[in-house]
Amino acid sequence: MTVFLQSAIGAGAAIAIGNFDGVHCGHAAMLRRLRALADELNAPAVAITFDPHPVALLRPESAPPLLTDLTERVRLLQSSGVDEVAVLTVSHELLQMSPGEFFDRVIVGEAAAAGLLEGPNFRFGRDRAGDVDYLLARAAEASIRFEVMPSVDHGGRMISSSRIRELIGNCSLQEAVDLLGHPYRIRGTVCAGARRGRTIGFPTANLEAVSNLLPGHAVYGGVADVAGERFPAAVSIGPNPTFGEQSTKVECHLAGFSGDLYGTQLAVDLLQEIRPLQRFADVAELVAQIQADVARAEQLCEDLIDL
Repeated sequence: MTVFLQSAIGAGAAIAIGNFDGVHCGHAAMLRRLRALADELNAPAVAITFDPHPVALLRPESAPPLLTDLTERVRLLQSSGVDEVAVLTVSHELLQMSPGEFFDRVIVGEAAAAGLLEGPNFRFGRDRAGDVDYLLARAAEASIRFEVMPSVDHGGRMISSSRIRELIGNCSLQEAVDLLGHPYRIRGTVCAGARRGRTIGFPTANLEAVSNLLPGHAVYGGVADVAGERFPAAVSIGPNPTFGEQSTKVECHLAGFSGDLYGTQLAVDLLQEIRPLQRFADVAELVAQIQADVARAEQLCEDLIDL
């Protein structure tokens, strides 16, 4: 039988299957309930995530930009209190399974689940024909304890990855972070830029090949990790109108850092939008604004440490 799960799961686990993109507050509540269910069954708690996103194979032209790459998603899931994270390899064979085949081959066969927890909107199998009502009936037949986790709302609306994507794209990062329950991490390779920042006293690490969703054009405050040391970061995402540049750039000034980061991977945890991008009359006006941006980033970093 084809193996779809990339890591083995001991028989009798309590499992939850989902994309878990962003591992937001709704997911966190679900995983807390999974932990409790596992404890009631005296079983390990296992979160199972998909890779790649099923839509990336079914309709690649309409696949949503991800909030978390697989590495970040697994890191967040592992910190949520589960015993193990398993990755369900998405292939055309998997996507063509009927709900019955998926249940028999993946949930019963490979996962050997004793407990199963899903959200109310969980769909699976070819044409997304399987739902929680189907799972309820099949789980009873297989003597698997099945629970449906209610959705988690914020401001009268369900917390969802699509809602968070919309907020991030609209530069409403602080609200997105509230729904995520953690900073929004972007990661990329530090590349050479115009080297203009160092001439005005604010050298930047320019990121390329950022695989997850970039926030809308604005300046953000956050925290960067370099070799285990954390630095306040003022991050400009978008073009540089003061110098007539139109291409989108990700420029990160790390307050208090000195050194060469070229060619390395840099992760930046974004916390809040600071201001929109704007064109300045001259370099002196730009420098004054960058000083204010860095001071705001430093304050955000202090606030985070104090939490």
